[in-house]
Amino acid sequence: MDFELPESSRMVRETVARFTDEFLAPNEALIIRREAERGYGDDPLIPPELDAALQRKARDIGLWGIDVPEEFGGQDLGMLTKCLVVEQLKHSIVPFVLPPESPNLYLLKTLCKGAQVDRYLLPYARGEKKSCLALSEPGAGSDAAAIKTRAERKNGKWVVNGTKLWISNARRADFMIVMAVTDPAADKRAAFTAFLVDRETPGLSIPTSFPMIGEYHPYEVVLDNVVLDDAQVLGEVGAGFGPLSRRLGVRRLEIASRCLGLAARCLGMMIEQANARQTFGAPLADRQAVQWWIADSYQEIDMVRLLVYRMAWKMDQGRDDVRLDGSMVKVQGTEMIARVVDRAIQLFGGMGVSKELPLEYISRMCRVMRIVEGPSEVHRWVLARELLRHGPPSA
Repeated sequence: MDFELPESSRMVRETVARFTDEFLAPNEALIIRREAERGYGDDPLIPPELDAALQRKARDIGLWGIDVPEEFGGQDLGMLTKCLVVEQLKHSIVPFVLPPESPNLYLLKTLCKGAQVDRYLLPYARGEKKSCLALSEPGAGSDAAAIKTRAERKNGKWVVNGTKLWISNARRADFMIVMAVTDPAADKRAAFTAFLVDRETPGLSIPTSFPMIGEYHPYEVVLDNVVLDDAQVLGEVGAGFGPLSRRLGVRRLEIASRCLGLAARCLGMMIEQANARQTFGAPLADRQAVQWWIADSYQEIDMVRLLVYRMAWKMDQGRDDVRLDGSMVKVQGTEMIARVVDRAIQLFGGMGVSKELPLEYISRMCRVMRIVEGPSEVHRWVLARELLRHGPPSA
């Protein structure tokens, strides 16, 4: 059992850490101000011209296609390295994302076939197109199997009708991966099909957006008699549930990696402040309460990091038995960052809840993380159900 990271992964991690310090951190005040000022609007927090400049810089130093297979023009460094990249990027609150995002990449590279490879997968892998997943509905959030959106076969075409809710990036996506019921009589493993829907498809509209705390701003997506060819079926008809479940696992791993980066940032700030700040004639570092906040935070971060790296390693080994791992990293990562940032705010006092520091921003953003991609309670239920039925899995 070797806990050392491969040399190639360490080198990428160091490169991303420098990129974050030099190019992301200086823009944090801008992000805090834009998030505070956008109100009910949905303007991106990173100005488009800045995002384009950051993307160019990242590509220039080799930060592109980290987990894209070599056959599609990527570096194929694997999920563990991608987790390291996400973790280091989230040492800053700047919501910069290296394309392509791993969850939809996983789904596309698993299921795309024929002309779909050139039309969707390759442009997505190169960062030329953006995508989103249209899954949740007004009556189907945590229970994805409860979706009602229907795709019916009529005159050799698929006609899709339904409403999706809480869809991130919908107005900025070039295409959507839409989950729909194609066989209402089948059980969930044979009832659902994934479809590729271009943004300008007739009948597709995005009428409503939902301002939320933090940087999230999802949308409502309406599909009104959207007509699709067979070429728009992603994967096989009736076989969408299994790949979707694995795709959700990748997203949960990514969220936990974000939590690690944010928590590490908070811990670093706590240590610096504890050593620098004097109260009642002694540094905060001498206070037992502060010492415990720092000690507990360090331990919790390290334990989540081991869970995250293990799940990523499993995926890089080609193992599919990561459903429980996905639930564990999602619960532990999102609840860990909530505790760590709360301690950091308490340590900084009034300054901690001001917009002079990123802590109040992190505290609001991480609150959303305990809900998106399945709330903690659902993941605990999934874990308990499996354990009660089959007992603890073997090591």
